[in-house]
Amino acid sequence: MQGKVEICGVNTSKLRVLKNDEMVELIRRTKQGDEQAREQLIEGNLRLVLSVIQKFMGRGENPDDLFQVGCIGLLKAIANFDVTKNVRFSTYGVPMIAGEIRRYLRDNSTIRVSRSVRDTAYRVLQCKEQMMRSQQREPSLAEIARQLNLPEDEVTYAMDAIASPVSLFEPVYSDGGDPLTVMDQVRDNRNTDEQWMEHIALREAISRLTDREKRILSLRFYDGKTQMEVANQVGISQAQVSRLEKNAIGQIRKAISVS
Repeated sequence: MQGKVEICGVNTSKLRVLKNDEMVELIRRTKQGDEQAREQLIEGNLRLVLSVIQKFMGRGENPDDLFQVGCIGLLKAIANFDVTKNVRFSTYGVPMIAGEIRRYLRDNSTIRVSRSVRDTAYRVLQCKEQMMRSQQREPSLAEIARQLNLPEDEVTYAMDAIASPVSLFEPVYSDGGDPLTVMDQVRDNRNTDEQWMEHIALREAISRLTDREKRILSLRFYDGKTQMEVANQVGISQAQVSRLEKNAIGQIRKAISVS
């Protein structure tokens, strides 16, 4: 999908990003039956779907199919999201979208597992969705095991049994040179689902900053300039640089801590 501009007839280069207050207001209106608000909410979160499906690329699945399945997960997230909870929509939506895609890949898998293990896995997935609706966050396997009164290792085994197989030589990234394969990442504890979702939350938080705030953070922490050097380059006072920098970092910290 790398370099692809259009997917399912959607021009991904022109997708808008909603601010958090816009998101909350559209969700409220959607809950009241406003179809126009629902359409705006869906369109404003298609980038979130694109971010999630990139994790599942390289398995031989059609990107358009994954995108459509991801949109189903997005619709479920919109329908079940509770605006009264102190949770960002992306924090709730990412696991819902990913779960829908995993379910699609599992149901289309050529590998068959025993009926009892599959039944346990379905119970786990149903319990997970119910807990996500009530808690507005993704529950841990330990929490699911307690809810179902099952040993945690049995829950883990059931979920592993229905997971889609991946070749060790499957490329996961390529920048034009030798591709990075799954084998290169074996035993890599840094690339966890939690860090992946944190990365999405961080990227979304940065996208909501103003151009000036983005430039200041880039000059300060990428180029290593002092606040005075940044002030001279941007054309504002050192005090203004300090205030804008503090405000931008505060926004990012708030977004990540909520997620």
